[in-house]
Amino acid sequence: MKKLTFIFSLIFISHLALSFQVRQLDPVTWPESDKDTTYYTVKGERHGISFFRQYQHPEVQYEPMKQLTFDTYHTVDVMYYWYKAWAEMYPDIVDLYQVGTSFEGRPILQMTITNKKTGKDTDKPAAYFEGGRHSGEITSSESILWLTKHLLENYGSDDAITHLIDTKAIYLRPQNNPDGSNLYLHTAQRNRSTVRPHDNDRDGLLDEDDEEDLDGDGIMYQVRVKAKEGEEGTHIIDPRDPKGRLMKRVQEGGTHFVYSEGIDNDGDGRYNEDGIGGLDLHRNYPENWRPDIGEDATGRGYTQYGAGAYPTSEPESRSIVLWVLTHPNISVVNSMDTRVPMHLRAPSTSKSEERMYPEDLDLYKKYDSIGLSITNYPWAGDVYETYATRYKVNPSTGDPLKPSPLFGHGPDFGYFYYGSIWYGDELWNNGAMKDYDGNGIYDDYDGLRWDDEENGGRGFREWEPFTHPTLGEAEIGGFHPKFFSQNGPPWQLENWAKKQALFNLAMAMELPQVELQSVDVNKKNRNTYEVKVRFTNTGQLPTALKQAQLVKIVREDRVQLQFAGDLTKGGDDAQLQIITPTLTDKTIYLDRTLSGETKEATFEIKLNGIDGAKGKVRILSTRGGYIEKEIEIGTVK
Repeated sequence: MKKLTFIFSLIFISHLALSFQVRQLDPVTWPESDKDTTYYTVKGERHGISFFRQYQHPEVQYEPMKQLTFDTYHTVDVMYYWYKAWAEMYPDIVDLYQVGTSFEGRPILQMTITNKKTGKDTDKPAAYFEGGRHSGEITSSESILWLTKHLLENYGSDDAITHLIDTKAIYLRPQNNPDGSNLYLHTAQRNRSTVRPHDNDRDGLLDEDDEEDLDGDGIMYQVRVKAKEGEEGTHIIDPRDPKGRLMKRVQEGGTHFVYSEGIDNDGDGRYNEDGIGGLDLHRNYPENWRPDIGEDATGRGYTQYGAGAYPTSEPESRSIVLWVLTHPNISVVNSMDTRVPMHLRAPSTSKSEERMYPEDLDLYKKYDSIGLSITNYPWAGDVYETYATRYKVNPSTGDPLKPSPLFGHGPDFGYFYYGSIWYGDELWNNGAMKDYDGNGIYDDYDGLRWDDEENGGRGFREWEPFTHPTLGEAEIGGFHPKFFSQNGPPWQLENWAKKQALFNLAMAMELPQVELQSVDVNKKNRNTYEVKVRFTNTGQLPTALKQAQLVKIVREDRVQLQFAGDLTKGGDDAQLQIITPTLTDKTIYLDRTLSGETKEATFEIKLNGIDGAKGKVRILSTRGGYIEKEIEIGTVK
């Protein structure tokens, strides 16, 4: 009887297990891949909520299709799908690997494109291109995806691309912040950077005041409220738009308040100022880094919003820095963002002429010009001066604009620390395609006009009456924050992704390249030979910028002769002596090699008791490449 009771108990327990399936609290799948849950959960301990309703935007492709097109945006998973597919399709020229792990534990994938039969990627001049550092600036990732597809599909049919991949290495990273991009694309949240909890408003609380999708449409629009009698608002209705849609911030005399969609969770009078994350991966580089706001003990020094706890404190930015430092063969970099169409470069804390070598600045100005000719962006130049003063006055205050620093910025690390051509280009322009009112500024009015005339008005939601939970009677509307303000409507995507990719490709085409011209072996007397090696830099960039020489990120271009060890042992009695150069390492150091420059290295060899020997000429250039060629001295039996 006891045995029978035990069997019935097992059956009952099994029935309960089948009837009441309990969801795992820590599922194996990532939230963006979990089709069975309504909510997207973010890792990290914070004072605000960490879960948000999942939402699929019509502008985004969430599952890979048979063909990759650029009339829609793509999730991280879709991009990774294509990278994995290409790695299988093009095994002779593609390597795909995980280069880092995000804060939440997601893989950061990177691809190397080079012809493996012509040598290792590290033996070749290289370029590195990256997107997706800022969560919502997804157009940059699409440009990397477009460039990857363009290179792979044109290898073998386009002579220039084929030569590039045969002789160079291209490193491509489409998503350096997969945590942030996934949250942005799968919810209404508009996070900027990493999802690590951060006290943005310095009130001692982490992520406690995020935006709320109050009307449940999956988009965080704006809320405008009329100022009550006796109140002075922050905005007025911009008189340039006769329909009364456009809001303008003013210093005094405001008739309205404008907020992003949500409530004041922490009751400090500010709305949505401390949402998910807040650390800025583009302020986390080691060059010219400054502490985050509130961390300066004096209260009188420079600080940098979103700087992180220390340089490269974030695994995403650390993976970039360590990758390039362990791959000093890289001469050209573009790590891209969105929203101000500009070719953006160093310096970020000073004027170009104050800190850059003139010959390096000339090269940068050359690429500024090339970039503008390809993309037709309105601006190209440095962060400190050109970017900060691209308009003459502040449109809100009327104050004249002056140069303004950014700290811990990628382009500064790229030039001053790493000694390369390093851009941090910005794609898209908030829809402000032209200066409709002729005031010299590309602003929201210009974006609204373009949206009306060219985009069918889809980028702006007309203001609608709305009862706000705490503000009462209000209106909700404004520009679409994700697919108009921060990124373009999908029908504009390929145009922007393509032209930026073509600029990056144009820079890659100019990489330095040492090419062996000749190796001449001449007999001087009975047992002495002269070996003369000539090589040329056939690329358009020098094998090192002047700054790269200063910080010693590269070594001098050098030439060596290498023979079997047993031949060169024994000092003066060795069977083979390299008489010249007299240096112990028998290396000829030749400084950097400029574009088009030919250099020559001459060795003197003495044979003792042998008629000849086989050896190798080795040309070693950190950024110009590596060449090895076998030679014979005398008569080899």
